[in-house]
Amino acid sequence: MIPVPSPHAIAAMIVTVAMFIAFARGRLSIEIVSLMTIAVIAVGLYFFPLEGDRPTDGLALAFAGFGHYALITICALMIMGRGLVVTGALDPAARLLERVFKFNLQLGLLVSLVLAMALSMAVNDTPVLVLLLPIFVSLAARGAMPASKTLIPLNAAVLIGGMATTIGTSTNILVVSIAVDLGMQPMSVFHYTPIVLFAALVALPYLWLVMPRMLADNRTEQKHNLRQFESRLRVTEDSILNGRELKEVASRLPSGIAFHDVPPGLLRPQHRLRITGTHEAIEEAMTVLRGDAAPSWVIDRIRRRSHDTHTDIAVVEMTVTADSRLIGRTLPSSGIADLYEVAVIGTHRPETLLGEKSRTSPGGDTRFAEGDVLLVMGLPEDLQNFARTDSLLILEGMRELPRRSRAVLAACIMLGTIALASVGFLPIAISALAGAILMFVTGCVRFDRVGRALSASVIVLVAASIAIGRIILDSGAADWIGLVMASGLQYLSPAAALAAIMLTMTLLTNFSSNATAATVGTPIAFAIAQQLGLPAEPLVLAVLFGCNLCYATPIAYQTNMLIMGEGSYDFADYLRTGLPLVVIMVVTLSAGLVLTYGL
Repeated sequence: MIPVPSPHAIAAMIVTVAMFIAFARGRLSIEIVSLMTIAVIAVGLYFFPLEGDRPTDGLALAFAGFGHYALITICALMIMGRGLVVTGALDPAARLLERVFKFNLQLGLLVSLVLAMALSMAVNDTPVLVLLLPIFVSLAARGAMPASKTLIPLNAAVLIGGMATTIGTSTNILVVSIAVDLGMQPMSVFHYTPIVLFAALVALPYLWLVMPRMLADNRTEQKHNLRQFESRLRVTEDSILNGRELKEVASRLPSGIAFHDVPPGLLRPQHRLRITGTHEAIEEAMTVLRGDAAPSWVIDRIRRRSHDTHTDIAVVEMTVTADSRLIGRTLPSSGIADLYEVAVIGTHRPETLLGEKSRTSPGGDTRFAEGDVLLVMGLPEDLQNFARTDSLLILEGMRELPRRSRAVLAACIMLGTIALASVGFLPIAISALAGAILMFVTGCVRFDRVGRALSASVIVLVAASIAIGRIILDSGAADWIGLVMASGLQYLSPAAALAAIMLTMTLLTNFSSNATAATVGTPIAFAIAQQLGLPAEPLVLAVLFGCNLCYATPIAYQTNMLIMGEGSYDFADYLRTGLPLVVIMVVTLSAGLVLTYGL
């Protein structure tokens, strides 16, 4: 006879289901639902504390997530990811993958998924995703597949790869350790890898071909035509164009850039090439081709001032208003560089003004007119002074240029952090915190830019999920679910019992946490094996696999939350794409266990 769950267990299950429904409906923001969940737990446990607890103990449980090591780890990893982005450390890798995507989008995605699976087999899945996430965001900005169509499949591939070895995730280590304590034989690193690889081969076509089609294109750039700027790219001494014809470096040219009136023969320093492209494409051309879109003396002066003042260089779009002194002047005659120490690296002409002959000076330079949009580079204070003094209207928020002098340093910090965590020398929380501190100390990430690296929705969501996991465990709800499951499995075949255990663990891990599911599920599976006369190892592996099938909700695992902001995902995106993948993995993993252990 299964006992009736305690009032606290019933309340914990109700709160969990209510939170899930609120997330799925999407009428309230993630932050509001998360904070309301924490508030309900805090108030409820204050007035109705758990047995043996004081009212204040409930408050500590509800708010413990904000100081939990998992949340600190996620924030530290976000900061390090920001360091890789702002220093441009990932640009070489992004360009390499971009070439594959240029050759074929589907091939590029397939290569990326397989690479993610392989890396996460040996390295903890969270650092792997942190390493790959900025690359795919950068690829989306370069014209490859949108981040919203690639990040959920990429995350799923990382999770599947992490499941394949005992060191792939902390959850695997936890399950194996508990099983050894219960009397099972230790498992080697690749003990069950063939079973997971079999399931991965079945799931890969879904990740590659189906899942991206189920996700919307969330790029805001798709909703309007981007401005096309005209610029003059100067060939410098160290430019890859120096001493070559343009066609020789065609494969390395940035996407979205068009060259006009290219002189015949070899290009030499001080050659000026007329190019057109978007804001981002102009910046990319300057970086990849190592050329200057303004006189070199202006660019060098801006870089020196940036170094001396420890201020980031920014690029901003400004439009010429009717009151601007620039109207009727050309860029050389305007004196912008001398007066404000900024550089105009591109101009956009509205279509209604393109045909006006009076806009061209005798020297061939274009005269500014009302409505022109200038692409201006400089230090933020100088840009503001230029806009204010010459009556220009800032159209777009300032985009900071990467601090490429620290790119190698940022990459070394990230790789060192991953190495220390993956070999077990340091816990991922300590390793990530040390890496974040080094990012600050070395200037890869500035203290006043931390807010841009962190996501408020992710922070409160992590805190709420930790609180939910604690209350499910401490209230006895997890134990009660285990009793119900054990009483029903005795009537099923071994194969069905495996699938049922895996599904139950999947349900639990998507609602609470992997650690909670592993802690509760492993002893239950061991007891069920004894009651049904089955070998314990396949049932324990069913628990391990189920704890890793955390695809259906953003709160199921920290990597799910890491991609949420970058992909502009909502709760329904995880549910829609994750449930079919859960079904595929449960069926294939159960079949693999049955065939391997002869059940």
